[in-house]
Amino acid sequence: MKKIIILIPVFNDWDSLKKLIEEINENIKDFKYIDFECLIVNDASTIDRPKLTKPNHIKSFEILNMKKNKGHARCNAFGIRYVFENKQFDNLILMDGDGEDRPVEIKSLLNTINEKPDVSVVAKRVKRSEGPYFQLLYQIHKLITIIFTGKKINFGNYSILKKQDIEKIYSKASLWSSFSGTIKKNIKKLNEINSFRGLRYFGPSQMSLFKLLIHSFSIIAVFKYQVFLRSTFMIIVLSYLNMYLGNFSILLQILIIIFNLLIFMTSLRENKNDLINSHKNLREVETVTH
Repeated sequence: MKKIIILIPVFNDWDSLKKLIEEINENIKDFKYIDFECLIVNDASTIDRPKLTKPNHIKSFEILNMKKNKGHARCNAFGIRYVFENKQFDNLILMDGDGEDRPVEIKSLLNTINEKPDVSVVAKRVKRSEGPYFQLLYQIHKLITIIFTGKKINFGNYSILKKQDIEKIYSKASLWSSFSGTIKKNIKKLNEINSFRGLRYFGPSQMSLFKLLIHSFSIIAVFKYQVFLRSTFMIIVLSYLNMYLGNFSILLQILIIIFNLLIFMTSLRENKNDLINSHKNLREVETVTH
């Protein structure tokens, strides 16, 4: 029997998690040849957890309770490392717990990896639910990422990975700050499904402009050496164009240098020792049996 673990980080949004689990259960019911397990990483929530019940199509339902809040990306990294070191599994599904990763698309992920079991699958965003201002900033982020890294990264956490690919990334320091960047850098071959960004089940989006900037820098920082090389080339070219562009060329060079400093500062968040020792932040493991 094939075993797939579904990993979901959560912080306080228990109502969304309950609804998400119900919808996941409904969408996996026809995959009877798979044993599904669900692993929730509780990022030191400050709101009391309501009573949770194990759905009938999920064989095992566990909650990892953390001592301190570390943020979504680091919670995700801890969960990936925990699964690889403590669980037997064939595939790992990663998804957010607020409804923006639509459970109905689990079927597409499963069907795609069943067709090619040796290739992990990511959910490519083809439509987002945010407003036009946020979407414009997101497109700018993607453009800057392509210019400075040469990589097109159009997916988030929502994915299904084979165990061999988890082995490639679970100990990478960059996983501590960016899942998608780490995947793109270390896994050369990926399949894709088209994915629509869903609406949050409850409450407004938690993605502020500041968080979007941190998110963008975190992805780009995974490729910091490529960024520095490309930036050096750009500065050299701009220096030759000084006589034609004048102060504008100098301004661009200054902006590129500032950008590289920000990327360097962001890369300092990639601490392999923090990832390796993240198990010390685990308070307890709970098993939901009913």
